[in-house]
Amino acid sequence: MTDPTSVLPPTLPPTSPLHAFDSADIAAVYKTIAMRRDMRHFLPDPVDPALLQRLLAAAHCAPSVGYMQPWRFIRITDPALRTAIHGLVEQERVKTAQALGQREDEFMRLKVEGVRECGEVLVAALMNGRDAHIFGRRTLPQMDLASVACAIQNMWLAARAEGLGMGWVSLFDPQQLGALLQMPDDATPVAILCLGHVAAFYDKPMLALEGWAQAQPLSAMVYQNGWPPAQDGDA
Repeated sequence: MTDPTSVLPPTLPPTSPLHAFDSADIAAVYKTIAMRRDMRHFLPDPVDPALLQRLLAAAHCAPSVGYMQPWRFIRITDPALRTAIHGLVEQERVKTAQALGQREDEFMRLKVEGVRECGEVLVAALMNGRDAHIFGRRTLPQMDLASVACAIQNMWLAARAEGLGMGWVSLFDPQQLGALLQMPDDATPVAILCLGHVAAFYDKPMLALEGWAQAQPLSAMVYQNGWPPAQDGDA
Protein backbone atom coordinates (compact mmCIF):
# COMPACT_ATOMS: atom_id res chain seq x y z
CA MET A 1 0.00 0.00 0.00
CA THR A 2 1.26 3.45 -0.85
CA ASP A 3 2.41 5.43 2.18
CA PRO A 4 -0.51 7.84 2.76
CA THR A 5 1.85 10.39 4.28
CA SER A 6 3.30 10.97 0.81
CA VAL A 7 1.05 13.81 -0.23
CA LEU A 8 3.36 15.24 -2.86
CA PRO A 9 2.22 14.30 -6.38
CA PRO A 10 4.89 13.10 -8.85
CA THR A 11 4.42 16.25 -10.92
CA LEU A 12 2.64 19.48 -10.18
CA PRO A 13 0.31 20.94 -12.79
CA PRO A 14 0.76 24.57 -13.81
CA THR A 15 -0.75 26.80 -11.17
CA SER A 16 -3.97 28.55 -12.09
CA PRO A 17 -5.41 30.18 -8.93
CA LEU A 18 -4.65 33.87 -8.89
CA HIS A 19 -2.88 33.84 -5.52
CA ALA A 20 -1.07 30.48 -5.74
CA PHE A 21 2.65 30.21 -5.08
CA ASP A 22 4.85 29.16 -7.95
CA SER A 23 5.31 25.44 -8.57
CA ALA A 24 8.62 25.17 -6.73
CA ASP A 25 7.22 26.78 -3.60
CA ILE A 26 4.09 24.63 -3.72
CA ALA A 27 6.25 21.52 -4.04
CA ALA A 28 8.33 22.63 -1.04
CA VAL A 29 5.21 23.00 1.12
CA TYR A 30 3.88 19.56 0.22
CA LYS A 31 7.33 18.01 0.61
CA THR A 32 7.69 19.44 4.12
CA ILE A 33 4.27 18.09 5.12
CA ALA A 34 5.03 14.64 3.71
CA MET A 35 8.49 14.38 5.31
CA ARG A 36 7.60 15.63 8.79
CA ARG A 37 8.27 12.96 11.41
CA ASP A 38 7.73 12.55 15.15
CA MET A 39 11.38 12.09 16.12
CA ARG A 40 12.68 10.18 19.16
CA HIS A 41 16.39 9.84 18.28
CA PHE A 42 18.57 12.95 18.51
CA LEU A 43 22.16 14.13 18.42
CA PRO A 44 23.33 16.19 21.41
CA ASP A 45 24.45 19.14 19.27
CA PRO A 46 23.03 22.49 20.41
CA VAL A 47 20.39 24.33 18.40
CA ASP A 48 21.45 27.72 17.09
CA PRO A 49 19.59 30.42 19.08
CA ALA A 50 18.61 32.31 15.93
CA LEU A 51 17.11 29.11 14.48
CA LEU A 52 15.19 28.44 17.68
CA GLN A 53 13.81 31.97 17.53
CA ARG A 54 12.64 31.42 13.94
CA LEU A 55 10.82 28.25 14.96
CA LEU A 56 9.11 30.01 17.85
CA ALA A 57 8.13 32.83 15.50
CA ALA A 58 6.63 30.26 13.13
CA ALA A 59 4.60 28.83 16.01
CA HIS A 60 3.41 32.31 16.91
CA CYS A 61 2.05 32.76 13.37
CA ALA A 62 -0.53 30.02 13.97
CA PRO A 63 -4.25 30.72 13.69
CA SER A 64 -6.22 30.97 16.90
CA VAL A 65 -9.92 31.28 17.62
CA GLY A 66 -10.82 34.88 18.41
CA TYR A 67 -7.14 35.75 17.91
CA MET A 68 -6.64 34.75 21.53
CA GLN A 69 -3.17 33.21 20.97
CA PRO A 70 -3.47 30.85 23.96
CA TRP A 71 -0.07 29.20 23.50
CA ARG A 72 2.85 29.65 25.86
CA PHE A 73 6.28 28.03 25.44
CA ILE A 74 8.64 27.31 28.33
CA ARG A 75 12.23 26.67 27.32
CA ILE A 76 13.95 24.21 29.64
CA THR A 77 17.64 25.11 30.11
CA ASP A 78 18.21 23.76 33.65
CA PRO A 79 19.71 20.22 33.41
CA ALA A 80 18.16 19.23 36.74
CA LEU A 81 14.74 20.34 35.53
CA ARG A 82 15.16 18.36 32.32
CA THR A 83 16.04 15.29 34.38
CA ALA A 84 12.93 15.80 36.51
CA ILE A 85 10.77 16.11 33.37
CA HIS A 86 12.24 12.88 32.04
CA GLY A 87 11.34 11.23 35.33
CA LEU A 88 7.70 12.28 34.91
CA VAL A 89 7.67 10.91 31.37
CA GLU A 90 9.16 7.60 32.47
CA GLN A 91 6.65 7.31 35.29
CA GLU A 92 3.74 7.74 32.88
CA ARG A 93 5.36 5.45 30.31
CA VAL A 94 5.25 2.59 32.80
CA LYS A 95 1.64 3.33 33.74
CA THR A 96 0.64 3.50 30.09
CA ALA A 97 2.31 0.17 29.40
CA GLN A 98 0.46 -1.45 32.27
CA ALA A 99 -2.86 -0.06 30.99
CA LEU A 100 -2.23 -1.63 27.57
CA GLY A 101 -2.50 -5.14 28.96
CA GLN A 102 -1.35 -7.66 26.37
CA ARG A 103 0.74 -5.07 24.54
CA GLU A 104 2.63 -3.96 27.68
CA ASP A 105 5.93 -5.61 26.80
CA GLU A 106 5.68 -4.49 23.18
CA PHE A 107 5.09 -0.90 24.26
CA MET A 108 8.00 -0.92 26.72
CA ARG A 109 10.35 -1.82 23.86
CA LEU A 110 9.38 1.33 21.97
CA LYS A 111 11.41 4.52 22.26
CA VAL A 112 8.78 7.15 22.93
CA GLU A 113 10.82 10.27 23.70
CA GLY A 114 14.21 11.96 23.46
CA VAL A 115 14.08 14.29 26.45
CA ARG A 116 17.61 13.51 27.65
CA GLU A 117 19.28 13.51 24.23
CA CYS A 118 17.80 16.39 22.23
CA GLY A 119 19.35 19.84 21.90
CA GLU A 120 16.30 21.72 23.22
CA VAL A 121 13.29 20.87 25.37
CA LEU A 122 10.25 23.11 25.22
CA VAL A 123 6.98 22.73 27.08
CA ALA A 124 3.97 23.99 25.16
CA ALA A 125 1.17 25.15 27.44
CA LEU A 126 -2.41 26.29 27.10
CA MET A 127 -3.06 29.62 28.82
CA ASN A 128 -6.69 30.07 29.79
CA GLY A 129 -8.41 33.16 31.10
CA ARG A 130 -9.11 34.91 27.81
CA ASP A 131 -12.90 34.86 28.25
CA ALA A 132 -13.31 38.10 26.33
CA HIS A 133 -12.41 36.15 23.18
CA ILE A 134 -15.42 33.92 23.44
CA PHE A 135 -16.62 33.64 19.86
CA GLY A 136 -15.88 30.22 18.44
CA ARG A 137 -15.72 28.78 21.95
CA ARG A 138 -19.30 29.09 23.17
CA THR A 139 -20.19 25.66 21.81
CA LEU A 140 -16.62 24.41 21.17
CA PRO A 141 -14.55 25.49 24.18
CA GLN A 142 -11.78 23.13 23.11
CA MET A 143 -10.90 25.45 20.22
CA ASP A 144 -8.26 27.04 22.42
CA LEU A 145 -6.53 23.66 22.63
CA ALA A 146 -6.87 23.29 18.85
CA SER A 147 -5.14 26.66 18.50
CA VAL A 148 -2.17 25.46 20.56
CA ALA A 149 -1.98 22.34 18.37
CA CYS A 150 -1.81 24.58 15.29
CA ALA A 151 1.12 26.46 16.83
CA ILE A 152 2.93 23.19 17.52
CA GLN A 153 2.35 21.99 13.96
CA ASN A 154 3.72 25.27 12.60
CA MET A 155 6.89 24.74 14.60
CA TRP A 156 7.08 21.10 13.52
CA LEU A 157 6.90 21.91 9.81
CA ALA A 158 9.36 24.80 10.13
CA ALA A 159 11.79 22.55 12.01
CA ARG A 160 11.60 19.89 9.29
CA ALA A 161 12.21 22.48 6.60
CA GLU A 162 15.26 23.71 8.58
CA GLY A 163 16.57 20.14 8.91
CA LEU A 164 15.83 19.74 12.64
CA GLY A 165 13.89 16.90 14.19
CA MET A 166 11.04 17.45 16.60
CA GLY A 167 9.08 15.03 18.76
CA TRP A 168 5.81 15.60 20.62
CA VAL A 169 5.82 13.84 24.00
CA SER A 170 2.41 13.44 25.65
CA LEU A 171 3.33 10.87 28.31
CA PHE A 172 3.14 12.95 31.49
CA ASP A 173 0.70 13.93 34.20
CA PRO A 174 -0.34 17.55 33.45
CA GLN A 175 -0.82 18.45 37.11
CA GLN A 176 2.61 17.14 38.09
CA LEU A 177 4.35 18.88 35.19
CA GLY A 178 2.44 22.09 35.85
CA ALA A 179 3.51 22.02 39.50
CA LEU A 180 7.11 21.30 38.53
CA LEU A 181 7.13 24.35 36.24
CA GLN A 182 5.22 26.54 38.74
CA MET A 183 2.37 27.17 36.31
CA PRO A 184 -0.69 29.10 37.49
CA ASP A 185 -3.92 27.19 38.01
CA ASP A 186 -5.41 28.38 34.72
CA ALA A 187 -2.48 27.12 32.63
CA THR A 188 -2.11 23.53 31.42
CA PRO A 189 0.92 21.84 29.85
CA VAL A 190 -0.08 20.29 26.52
CA ALA A 191 3.15 18.90 25.11
CA ILE A 192 6.80 18.31 25.85
CA LEU A 193 8.62 19.15 22.62
CA CYS A 194 12.00 17.57 21.93
CA LEU A 195 13.89 19.56 19.32
CA GLY A 196 17.31 18.99 17.84
CA HIS A 197 19.66 17.68 15.22
CA VAL A 198 19.23 14.09 14.02
CA ALA A 199 21.44 11.62 12.22
CA ALA A 200 18.58 10.81 9.83
CA PHE A 201 14.84 11.16 9.53
CA TYR A 202 12.70 8.03 9.58
CA ASP A 203 11.53 6.82 6.17
CA LYS A 204 8.03 6.37 7.62
CA PRO A 205 6.39 7.25 10.94
CA MET A 206 8.28 5.35 13.61
CA LEU A 207 5.24 3.51 14.98
CA ALA A 208 4.61 2.17 11.48
CA LEU A 209 8.25 1.08 11.17
CA GLU A 210 8.02 -0.67 14.54
CA GLY A 211 4.82 -2.45 13.56
CA TRP A 212 2.77 -0.82 16.32
CA ALA A 213 0.15 0.54 13.92
CA GLN A 214 -0.28 1.30 10.24
CA ALA A 215 -1.80 4.37 8.66
CA GLN A 216 -5.26 4.05 7.19
CA PRO A 217 -5.95 5.22 3.64
CA LEU A 218 -7.37 8.69 3.12
CA SER A 219 -10.43 7.16 1.45
CA ALA A 220 -11.45 5.69 4.82
CA MET A 221 -11.37 9.14 6.42
CA VAL A 222 -13.40 11.22 3.96
CA TYR A 223 -17.22 11.06 3.95
CA GLN A 224 -19.73 12.85 1.78
CA ASN A 225 -22.93 14.55 2.92
CA GLY A 226 -23.00 12.88 6.33
CA TRP A 227 -21.70 10.01 8.41
CA PRO A 228 -21.89 6.63 6.67
CA PRO A 229 -24.20 3.97 8.12
CA ALA A 230 -22.61 1.50 10.52
CA GLN A 231 -21.41 -1.74 8.99
CA ASP A 232 -21.66 -5.19 10.56
CA GLY A 233 -18.84 -5.57 13.03
CA ASP A 234 -18.42 -1.85 13.71
CA ALA A 235 -18.15 -0.95 17.38
